Amino acid sequence: MSGIAGIDQVGKTKTVKKMLEKISHRGNAGSDVIEAESATIGIVCNETQIDSLIRVREKNEVADGADKGHMALARVKEDGIILKRDPLGVAPLYYGMNEEGAICFASEVKALIDLCPKVKFFPPGHKSNGEQPKSYFKLEKKETIKDEPHIIANKLKELLKKSVEKRIEQNNEVGSWLSGGLDSSTLSALASMYVHKLYTFVAGMKGSPDLQYAKEVADFIGSEHYEVVVKFSDLLSVLSDVIYHLESFDALLVRSSLINFLVAKRSSDYVNEVLSGEGGDELFAGYHYLKTIEQENLPDELINITQRLHNTALQRVDRSASAHGIAANVCFLDSEVVDYAIRIPTKLKLRNNIEKWILRAAMDGELPDKILNRRKVKFWKGAGVGKLMSQYAEQSITDDDFRMEHKLKNGWTINSKEELLYYRIFKDHFGELENLSWMGRTKVVTQPAIIS
Repeated sequence: MSGIAGIDQVGKTKTVKKMLEKISHRGNAGSDVIEAESATIGIVCNETQIDSLIRVREKNEVADGADKGHMALARVKEDGIILKRDPLGVAPLYYGMNEEGAICFASEVKALIDLCPKVKFFPPGHKSNGEQPKSYFKLEKKETIKDEPHIIANKLKELLKKSVEKRIEQNNEVGSWLSGGLDSSTLSALASMYVHKLYTFVAGMKGSPDLQYAKEVADFIGSEHYEVVVKFSDLLSVLSDVIYHLESFDALLVRSSLINFLVAKRSSDYVNEVLSGEGGDELFAGYHYLKTIEQENLPDELINITQRLHNTALQRVDRSASAHGIAANVCFLDSEVVDYAIRIPTKLKLRNNIEKWILRAAMDGELPDKILNRRKVKFWKGAGVGKLMSQYAEQSITDDDFRMEHKLKNGWTINSKEELLYYRIFKDHFGELENLSWMGRTKVVTQPAIIS
């Protein structure tokens, strides 16, 4: 994705350039900084968003258009900066005030922490005009569809095809992150219908399930397939870079980002953009714990976890891709797909104790049966990472160290030695920050260490 930054003040070109330098990895195809009206704004963009450079001069605006309908935007007006973020927060955006009281914004926190005493994430589905962000979109329950299951499945498939097609457009070559799970396999299979050449990429430890299943899908759809066979030493070698780009020490998020970071690195050798399957589990009830929730409460829970994606899984996707100068398209979160998915009865999402039943029905015939029937596996589990990082942390951090360091200045509690391992690296990069309100944490964390 591209990177944007700016300050609601004129005469700040030098400062904005420094902000952009800190996120220069987000765009290697061009950059621009302008002073317009009452503000200074700038952008670094990658190949897929090169047209964004035209907006800067013609419209006095900078935008990170992650993909169709997924955008963070800043536009300069006479009375200040207008900020806007897409409905689900696919494109990242943060803001704060400098010591002079001017609004500053950027695609990543690292561009703001030296300028703003308190950094905040700009909420998804919000916009502002120099004031507090105001909501323009809210994901809500809607009246359920009454059609027969096969009609719903066919409609869902058509909407997904449309979502994939419009993100590929005239691109004859595109990549897809393919774990061999249902979501990534769905997008890869649909993309193969529209491109001259589809590259698929998977990363995992030797013998891991993802490597096996991804190859089966790649052979089935005829993609040019690449495997990144990961050693434990590879995870350790990229750990610091991952935490720097991710801007998080959340244990499960970092753990899954390690593999994502490595597969993104390989992808960047071949393509400028990829497809990624985020959103499928949230929209179609893919997580095991959802089976324990009462049916009448399930729609609310699915909406809740979909709204939490912006600073967890979507952040992982954005930072893994952006660290290597490529863009990631999340086709499941297309506005039409989301609107339709919200209206699908939950009894068709969890049916006969099978998660994502309606998506499986939609893709029947387009994927091997083994893939259609594969059950949900956590990203880091399927890649074979398992508990390797937590075991390493247990060996590296003593009980006494954990006891002394597990409480942070802002009141947060470090949940495990693994999370402490990541926090130490995070602190080396960014310092001991008292304000972490902009950082998301996954809903389910690793098992806390016992403190005697």
